[in-house]
Amino acid sequence: MKRGQRSASWEADTCAVCPAQLLGAGEFDVTDRPGRDSRYEPTAGYRVNAVTAAPTCVHPYRVGLMPGAYASTNAPLPQASPPPAPEPAHLELPTDADDLEGWCIAMLRVVEPEEMASALARAEATAVTRFPARQVVAVLRKVWASELARQH
Repeated sequence: MKRGQRSASWEADTCAVCPAQLLGAGEFDVTDRPGRDSRYEPTAGYRVNAVTAAPTCVHPYRVGLMPGAYASTNAPLPQASPPPAPEPAHLELPTDADDLEGWCIAMLRVVEPEEMASALARAEATAVTRFPARQVVAVLRKVWASELARQH
């Protein structure tokens, strides 16, 4: 992918608060997960790095780019490769509801296609221990639809 180019699938594959919704490759940084080093900036409409203020994606497996300081240090974009797999930290139930969708997708991306239904059931059972059932079901419906389409 070239600097400034947008992937046709980013709008569907990334979070609503991801800079990939608006910006092209190299115009935002990618970190390995949500955390204190990135926060949602309401005026921008996406997450930014707390130190550099660079737009920041926190789900490399969703945007398909390895973690890197592409915008803040002009790091070169990686050559085309399969999207990185979710790391163990992505499989930990988030504390913030904004990260629930990314967590659910990570849970589905580490299993084989025939295991997706049981992984989804486990994700639901786990998520309702922290989040309202109505919110969990809404997220799971969205994730299930997008991940099933991605498999075909």
